[in-house]
Amino acid sequence: MTEALFSGLPELAPGSVWLVGAGPGDPGLLTLHALNALRQADVIVHDALVNSDCLAMAKAGAVLEFAGKRGGKPSPKQRDISLRLVELARQGKRVLRLKGGDPFVFGRGGEEALTLVEHGIPFRIVPGITAGIGGLAYAGIPVTHREVNHAVTFLTGHDSSGVVPDRINWEGIAKGSPVIVMYMAMKHIGQIAAKLIAAGRSPEEPVAFVCNAATLEQSVLETTLERAEADVATAGLEPPAIVVVGEVVRLRSALDWLGALEGRVLNADPLSSRAFKDPA
Repeated sequence: MTEALFSGLPELAPGSVWLVGAGPGDPGLLTLHALNALRQADVIVHDALVNSDCLAMAKAGAVLEFAGKRGGKPSPKQRDISLRLVELARQGKRVLRLKGGDPFVFGRGGEEALTLVEHGIPFRIVPGITAGIGGLAYAGIPVTHREVNHAVTFLTGHDSSGVVPDRINWEGIAKGSPVIVMYMAMKHIGQIAAKLIAAGRSPEEPVAFVCNAATLEQSVLETTLERAEADVATAGLEPPAIVVVGEVVRLRSALDWLGALEGRVLNADPLSSRAFKDPA
């Protein structure tokens, strides 16, 4: 039965690289293509956010190379990681570049793929479930709900230099996007919240921080834009975290299915007590 499951799936050929998304944490969220790659790869170059349970699915004898980049900590340079993939492929290895979430959603997969193109290395892209969707789902927060929002914006909380991006039109996003999902934003949440409030978002708008999403260590903090920075500090939260701003956060009271599995009591009807509307 297991072999039949993989029949017809592509071969990870020697001398090639697959850029694969491992999803937000739970190994059950791996795609069949991702699992197929793990069963074939000679070398797995993986990020810090890849769950060790995913790596445990690698074939016997596969070499694991850590290439994690974490803000504020010593990390390999991106160019060095990209060139390492080229080097391994030229050695005739079956190379799996395993990245948390999706390789093309704030994952530098595009940069690595362009380096492979530059050096003539054949490659394949295997999308994964990004934390901004799957991680929030594990917290019981839908990124869209037709009674709440008809648009959602995904953005990063810091640029390549580690500061809040200055090329983001914060006023446009604040006025035009009812739900904002932010990656790598915890460190600068005070600045970001101030920008959004100055652009017209309510200080009392709900915000949720989902830390270690879709893992056994998952924790969720619900707060507001105005209190976000102080509450994060008080709670002592640490990244990795995904941050969501918008009325969809209120749906968590009814949709926290993971909490239900753990025996917590959920509210029955989160939409009955208030009218939702886009901030624009």
